[in-house]
Amino acid sequence: MATRQGRRGILSHAGYLPYRRLDRSGIAPVAGTGGGRGTRTVAGFDEDTTTMAVEAGRFAMRALPDARPGALYLSTTAPAYLDKTNATAVHAALRLGSEVVAADFGGAVRSSVAALRAALGGGEAVLAIGSDLRTGLPGSVDESGGGDGASALLVGGDEDGALLAELIGQGSATEEFLDRWRTPGDVRSKQWEEKFGETRYLALGEQAWTAALKDAGLGADGVDRVIVTGPHTRAVGSFAKRLAGTVAVDDDLAASVGYTGAAHPGLLLSGALDAARPGQVIALVSLADGADVLILRTTPELGAFRAARPVATQLGSGGDLPYGKYLSWRGFLTVEPPRRPEPGRVSASAANRSVEWKFGFVGSRAPSTGQVQLPPAVQLDEVLEAAPMSEIRGRVATFTVDRLAYSPSPPIVFAVVDFDGGGRLPLELTDLDAADVHIGDRVEMTFRKLFTVDGIHNYFWKARPVRD
Repeated sequence: MATRQGRRGILSHAGYLPYRRLDRSGIAPVAGTGGGRGTRTVAGFDEDTTTMAVEAGRFAMRALPDARPGALYLSTTAPAYLDKTNATAVHAALRLGSEVVAADFGGAVRSSVAALRAALGGGEAVLAIGSDLRTGLPGSVDESGGGDGASALLVGGDEDGALLAELIGQGSATEEFLDRWRTPGDVRSKQWEEKFGETRYLALGEQAWTAALKDAGLGADGVDRVIVTGPHTRAVGSFAKRLAGTVAVDDDLAASVGYTGAAHPGLLLSGALDAARPGQVIALVSLADGADVLILRTTPELGAFRAARPVATQLGSGGDLPYGKYLSWRGFLTVEPPRRPEPGRVSASAANRSVEWKFGFVGSRAPSTGQVQLPPAVQLDEVLEAAPMSEIRGRVATFTVDRLAYSPSPPIVFAVVDFDGGGRLPLELTDLDAADVHIGDRVEMTFRKLFTVDGIHNYFWKARPVRD
């Protein structure tokens, strides 16, 4: 094995799957082609790669609340902004300190594995997040085979906490060839003839696999389970078949989730760690613009770890989405909104004055009475304490269904939420149908996009039903 400075590995992990699911059988009757069997995950109209990254990061940090990452890396092929760093909004919503660097790794699917390799390379603890929206033209293979989601891996060394899985070997192979591409501003990717890409990926995969096994000091029979992922379906399938004779190959979630791009390696690794036992060897194989293989051995500490929301749990808690609504959310079908004025542009200076409230959802608490104020209050006779509320659940006290107010996906369901331990606030509800809301329902907070005007995304918090 190559010499490394101390042990490095996974301290915490999480995947995030949006609530909505598109049944692929509903595509062909409308588009005239495409579709197939199974489902794919679909980000809500109020979700993007930034909001999904926040959710994955929250789950990973919730499972290890005392963790103190020194950096946050966000990888995506569908950034909410160009020029502006997207990881800073995730940083603000997770309430990380100003000394914690936040950086984007973007442009290509391989960026998430590159970020993970950089995090595993040494130094400080890093929260490596992959988040992606995958789409394609109506009726296309990319549309039905894609999926939306996010994943978060908290990476560090023994000095940062108890390792759940230690990196014991890695290998990589890179070669320039044209397989899949998308020019800036295009809504769909294009792909070269599949056989060509399959041939190149299989050769590169074998090279990286052999190098990783050598680095780990293992034979192929020393690996207990392997994850194979990448945007080239045939190459992934062929490489998985080559390995299946000597090692157990994990489900790549193609039938139930779809391929979630930059999020997929971390999502599959999180699911594998959810199900793994201490002492198992797991190999992650990513075939994207080359090949990367990471080999990890789970530790005894994995047995005591409890994921905040396991991937398998999220797989079983989705809600159906009609294909027409999917097309509307993706911008392929323009539906007339309520005939009300659209909201105005967000003020950058005003947002800056309330970052802790807007991004962190931090209210205030009076020390003398314990009363929670939402939004945070200004009180002259007493210095108020910060009251972080993003992880506090609540209950619907009353609600209304508004079919007239402007919304990208009407109607809007507003509820007055009473928070556990104090605090009350009117909030928009999400991840539900209007007919399913009842007074007394339990809700939790989720970071979402309210609207976009003049290219500025207005992020804030909404409430969604508690389903675990």
